[in-house]
Amino acid sequence: MSNKKEVQIPFIQQFAAGAVAGISEILVMYPLDVVKTRLQLQRGPGSGSTHYAGMLDCFRKVIRHEGPSRLYRGILAPILMEAPKRATKFAANDSWSSFYRRALAAPAVTQPLAVLTGASAGATEALVVVPFELVKIRLQDAAHAARYRGAADVVAHVVRADGLRGLYQGFESTVWRHIVWNAGYFGCIFQIRAALPPAESKGQKVRNDLLAGGLGGTVGTLLNTPLDVVKSRIQSAERVKGVVPKYNWTWPAVATVWREEGTRALYKGLLPKLARFCPGGGILLVVYTAVVEVFQKIEVARKGEVKAE
Repeated sequence: MSNKKEVQIPFIQQFAAGAVAGISEILVMYPLDVVKTRLQLQRGPGSGSTHYAGMLDCFRKVIRHEGPSRLYRGILAPILMEAPKRATKFAANDSWSSFYRRALAAPAVTQPLAVLTGASAGATEALVVVPFELVKIRLQDAAHAARYRGAADVVAHVVRADGLRGLYQGFESTVWRHIVWNAGYFGCIFQIRAALPPAESKGQKVRNDLLAGGLGGTVGTLLNTPLDVVKSRIQSAERVKGVVPKYNWTWPAVATVWREEGTRALYKGLLPKLARFCPGGGILLVVYTAVVEVFQKIEVARKGEVKAE
């Protein structure tokens, strides 16, 4: 979310800033994503090393029975994904904001416009991330742990079985998940920034961005967790020809989980998601803003040199 009143930076620089922010966040927070996926995929009561009573129990059992490195299994796919994913998120948000302001003749961004812009950025982001998400879910799922040697093996297996289209299994649920999260995230950031007093120092600005991004990540997570649960289940299941999957489309899948397992099941993995995206949302915003400011200074210096010539 670059500050357009100061300097408008090129799209490629917005993209690069989002990439740096995304990779910074995932390197810190990835084990929580593994735990979140494990909790979302387990169904009903059970016992043993692959049944988890909660976030801490999942951490303990994964480390004890599979080793600490398992908490980073599948990280290559998210790292490869994070650059285009987060870059698309922030660059699309800035671009959609400019588009809507021109289309609606809005002199400034408002709360409804921030929500609309975030939702549009989320839909755009989903187009990029689906194949990466599918690979990540398959590698994180304990049921598939011994089936794949790594990310490339997942891709090869899926393409052999279902063609390139198979890499987009769960596309519709991913779109819904990202629309809801981004609408909550960017809408909340706008509201918090508007409510906070203007930052008078760099330290205050970082604190404001951490608060706004952290609360934005929390709101987005609370809103989209049921959609994330069904997305994980849709993408974890291998397709069998002639058999209609139990979890296929988002809203019917939400209804199925609610009917068979209750409301609480729609919020499986909420605690590790909050543990990741509350600070993670702040990290994203702080790093993105800092990198954008560097690019803005470069643009100012470049334009000054051009004028001097």
